[in-house]
Amino acid sequence: MTSPDGIEYGSSILGYPRIGAHRELKAALEGYWHGSLSRDELLATGRELADGVWNELAATGLEQVPGNTFSFYDHVLDNAVLFGAISPRFTDLVDELEPIDLYFAMARGKPGHPPLELVKYFNTNYFYRQPEIAPDTVFALNAEGLLDEHRRAKAEGIELRPVILGPTSLLLLSKAAPGSPEGFAPIDRLDDLLAVYADLFERLAKQGCKCVQLDEPCFTSDRTESDLGALRQAYTELSRGALRPRILVTGPYGDLADALPILASTNIEAIGVDLVSEPMSAAELGAVPGLKRKRLYAGVIDGRNVWKAAKGGKLDFLLEIKEHIPDVVVSTSCSLMHVPIDVLIEPDLPGDVADRLSFAKQKVAEVVALAKAVTHGAPEHWYSRPATVHFKLKHDVRQRVANIRPDQRQRLPYAERKPLQDKALGLPIIPTTTLGSFPQTNEVRQARYYYGQGRLSWEEYAQRLRDEIKRVIELQEDIGLDVLVHGEAERNDMVQYFSELMDGYAATHQGWVQVYGSRCVRPPIIYGDIKRKHPMTVEWTGYAQSLTDKPVKGILTGPVTMLARSFVRQDQPMYETAEQIALAVRDEIADLEKAGIKIIQVDEPSIRELLPLRERGRQGYLDWAVNAFRLAVGGAKPETQIHTHLGYSSISRVVDAFEAMDADVVSVVATRHLDWVFAQLAKGTTLSHGVGPGVYESRSALIPEIDEIDDLIQLAARYIDPKRLWVNPDGGLKTRHYWQLEPSLRNMVAAARRERRRVESGDDD
Repeated sequence: MTSPDGIEYGSSILGYPRIGAHRELKAALEGYWHGSLSRDELLATGRELADGVWNELAATGLEQVPGNTFSFYDHVLDNAVLFGAISPRFTDLVDELEPIDLYFAMARGKPGHPPLELVKYFNTNYFYRQPEIAPDTVFALNAEGLLDEHRRAKAEGIELRPVILGPTSLLLLSKAAPGSPEGFAPIDRLDDLLAVYADLFERLAKQGCKCVQLDEPCFTSDRTESDLGALRQAYTELSRGALRPRILVTGPYGDLADALPILASTNIEAIGVDLVSEPMSAAELGAVPGLKRKRLYAGVIDGRNVWKAAKGGKLDFLLEIKEHIPDVVVSTSCSLMHVPIDVLIEPDLPGDVADRLSFAKQKVAEVVALAKAVTHGAPEHWYSRPATVHFKLKHDVRQRVANIRPDQRQRLPYAERKPLQDKALGLPIIPTTTLGSFPQTNEVRQARYYYGQGRLSWEEYAQRLRDEIKRVIELQEDIGLDVLVHGEAERNDMVQYFSELMDGYAATHQGWVQVYGSRCVRPPIIYGDIKRKHPMTVEWTGYAQSLTDKPVKGILTGPVTMLARSFVRQDQPMYETAEQIALAVRDEIADLEKAGIKIIQVDEPSIRELLPLRERGRQGYLDWAVNAFRLAVGGAKPETQIHTHLGYSSISRVVDAFEAMDADVVSVVATRHLDWVFAQLAKGTTLSHGVGPGVYESRSALIPEIDEIDDLIQLAARYIDPKRLWVNPDGGLKTRHYWQLEPSLRNMVAAARRERRRVESGDDD
């Protein structure tokens, strides 16, 4: 059947994974960084991965293929480099290093040049390197790679739509370079940057580019009137260009809200809206002034989760939209970089789970099928009801959640718990510790791989883990740490490890998703009710504790982080799933206590990460997130010291939530933002329990000096009573090497002991 209005409806996606189906990018990057792969070989691998993606996408039947989606490390950093926004801290390296090495220096750091800050990318599980822009940053176009890719594709008969970060989001995602005058913000440089964007558009147009995609994700969160004014200025000016491609502006990860009519009022040709995260009705879309005159990229396929689309319902929605807006392109809600590549390479997934999954390749097929159906009609089976229950239910789990009492979320007040813990632990003032993971050596990874392949028996594998734990304990004792960890040698990932030991989760073999650079994870899939099968950490933590008289922390991942870093079932509210996970964590804490573990850390970095982008949803989310954590730890004995590990936040409401969690010790990922931590402490109403303000950046390869750490500890001691102050890195050490870790920790311990001596001698004022 042909569409009654005779229009052929288009199909596109906003981006695609760039790591390769088998993490080819990771292997190439780490080979280059370690010296086993040449620069030319690295660049050739990058080109092969990029070309392979757009050739593959063109063959699927997509009407429009996105280009410039490949990155060697991070697309935000790519865009900064594209427009010449090199941090002033690195300009002395411009003539010294090859362009790719300068790029990696900004991403990973070099001696004397700490890397750009690693920052959460909206409410995704991706991190980006934050560009630094100064009042005198000279923007200049470095577009040869982008232009060359477009030419190569065009020579093969493929018209790419280059994907670029929009100018306002690029500036809003950046921060003022160190040394910038007070009050300066990168958005102040909009006029200068727009001129370079216009230059790029002209060059693209001259080589025949028909359309360019500009992503503006910053405008799916709350923005000031000034920010919205900058958006209006940017696209009013860019759309006036005499020689340019058509402009598509997208708003991934949420609702464009006030930004949508602003964009619709300009002369840009197309707008992409996320109709999954916060859906708008067809009538609401039609009511936006000016939107009917634009080409609408309707983001109806979820780029963030892995469940198959209910294509019948999606089609009905698209048909409603076209009654209001005549020119519609079926698209994804955001780039597909947040999902694995192909479900068909996962032979071990349970059939009833695999049949309901859609990874990147399958989502492209869904987009193409929907576009065809809008034009020609859909098969009847799209509307048939499923023959089986989609999600696995457990009566005992659901009954236990239904019976949760308010008192199960309460512990003895902190003022009463602390003396009991001090007596039980006997720690010095300003104790030192780490946050859990130690480097995953090649030997450990190999042992895990061999065990999975059946080449090692369980006992052989377990003995190798025990040997590694013993080595880690002995190293920590030699370094002089006060509270030890077992190092997590048995864990592939802080979420995946636990998911594989609980019912209701499914794991993949090749379901990799990029976090940043070469760092990839395999998010598990929550397909049913969650239940712990058996103790998950007691064997390893208990063994570590048997090797030392010092306390060894049990390390668990909290319910919100387990939820946030998984692909989540869609048949019930997220808070219900969080409660199920919390009960499993609660049971694990009880078993650790029985094994003699006196300190238990429940990591919750995703409390901040999962925060809704707009204010209207935040308090409700924080309420259930805090309640889930308190349910998980609420059964712990008063003598048991509960630690947690949280991500940086400058939002006062989130900080209040941190306090409401009522953990005995809070470690904060805030090495670059310790001034924020201290500002909160100065108020006297938040972070009132033990505090571990991470004193060196765990993700950096640089080794901090003793004096550098000492300065931070002394600063912390101005705000934190020594009886509440802890010293630790700002995150786990899994991605580091021992040659980096050992001197860093020795310097940290030495600096902490300096402050301890000052306090004990009365010299610390």
